[in-house]
Amino acid sequence: MKNFKNHLLLLLVVFLLTTCTKPKTDNSLPRSTPEAEGVSSPVILQFVEAADKEANEIHSFMLLRHGKVIAEGWWKPYSPELKHTMYSLSKSFTSTAVGFAVTEKLLTVNDKVISFFPDKVPDTISTYLAQMTVKDLLTMSVGMDPDPTFRVRGGNGNWEETFFRTPVLNEPGTKFLYNSLATYMLSSIVQKVTGEKIIDYLTPRLFEPLGISGIDWELNSQGINTGGWGLRLKTEDIAKAGQFYLQKGKWHGKQILPAEWIDEATSASIYQAPDAPQSKKDSSDWMQGYGYQFWRCRNNAYRGDGAYGQYMIVMPHLDAVLAITSQADNMQKELELVWKYLLPGFAEKKLQPDKEALTKLYKRLASLQLPVYYKNSSSPLAKEISGKTFLFESYENQIQSLKVEISDTVTTLHLRKASNDHQLNFRAGEWFFGETELPGPNLVPNKNIDILRPFKVAGSYTWLDDNSVEFTLRYIESPHTETITCVFLNDKVGVSFKNIFSREDDIKLIEGTLEKK
Repeated sequence: MKNFKNHLLLLLVVFLLTTCTKPKTDNSLPRSTPEAEGVSSPVILQFVEAADKEANEIHSFMLLRHGKVIAEGWWKPYSPELKHTMYSLSKSFTSTAVGFAVTEKLLTVNDKVISFFPDKVPDTISTYLAQMTVKDLLTMSVGMDPDPTFRVRGGNGNWEETFFRTPVLNEPGTKFLYNSLATYMLSSIVQKVTGEKIIDYLTPRLFEPLGISGIDWELNSQGINTGGWGLRLKTEDIAKAGQFYLQKGKWHGKQILPAEWIDEATSASIYQAPDAPQSKKDSSDWMQGYGYQFWRCRNNAYRGDGAYGQYMIVMPHLDAVLAITSQADNMQKELELVWKYLLPGFAEKKLQPDKEALTKLYKRLASLQLPVYYKNSSSPLAKEISGKTFLFESYENQIQSLKVEISDTVTTLHLRKASNDHQLNFRAGEWFFGETELPGPNLVPNKNIDILRPFKVAGSYTWLDDNSVEFTLRYIESPHTETITCVFLNDKVGVSFKNIFSREDDIKLIEGTLEKK
């Protein structure tokens, strides 16, 4: 049996070796082997191992050299066909939309922001507000303090008016302050001058030429793409966009966006902390300068990035691109892994084939998975509580009722929240894939998310002890996970919800009582 398994593994490796070097006939990027493109397989394996152990939680990566994919991996339950929330990596695509609009002479980066919204500006326009240009929006230097973004999230007010009501305390163009609402203003401006949402405007210009499809982008209540966040792409889509920028706006030999715009957008226009000590600058990838919604990096690279580790890293001097999706608390640490483990593996010329190392790499990439917390599949209490409904009077967390139905194949958690019924399915010690209408955790909650429904999820559960069961619900087209813990005692249940945004002092048991019939 062991020899048979080894023979199957050998056949798999031979198949991968013979197919990954052939260009794809569909819209996928061509594949190759690391050594054929001058990169060491053992070094990539070291990066994967480090990412698995040292990073908070990586969901996927794709590494390109010379325009070819040389390594790619998804940590189960994430997979290649799934989209992933980009958060602020969306900004780089909004910048790209501006680039097309500038190229088509629909606007210039020197146009005044107020000129696009004569009906939205306040009666009294300050000198600094009057000076503010499209370029100031692009470079996060509008002069506002604080960032007004979180005044509009989840709300239905007019976002442009909220932006214009925010005091401009510094001369535009002189001081960097991250401002996602400024990126939204770029989205709104492009829609003004083109008559199309930026996702629709970019579709024939960028997405279709690059073979990117099946994506979506959140809208606000005004029907405008949120711009600074809300785009969902597949990992390979990120890699394609990075390769497009690496090739200075050229795709399949055709110049889609002028190289001059690419250079302008990815060069440092402003510095985040010009007065910081040099030692601090040298150790941070957030102090290397900022372009048009692109960050400069150490090691002569630049990137688009989003909260919790959504990366499009472009390394022109290495002719390489790295796409990453994740849920990382420490994004700098994630970049450190790239610089520490991957960079030493790049050579100028092809390397000698290393089938043994390549086999180890492929085997490891095929086995990637996030841990499933598991202690027990059942409890003496399981039959007693299965099918019983518990009611919540306080409606904390908007919970109105809860019921657990347990079977040998799947356990279902019925939740009634905000007068809506939700059925969530789980398996003990493994993932159960499904969909739900229940919104998951989100850094920038938005009421207008109908275009994102239903949400794809993967659920697993375990009994922690005889009275406590823990449900893990991964929203697998986002970075985030909801953990629901139920503690049953006599005719009562305590329920707690936890995700990456939860503060420890906010995590408490919400008490429910058995429904009396």
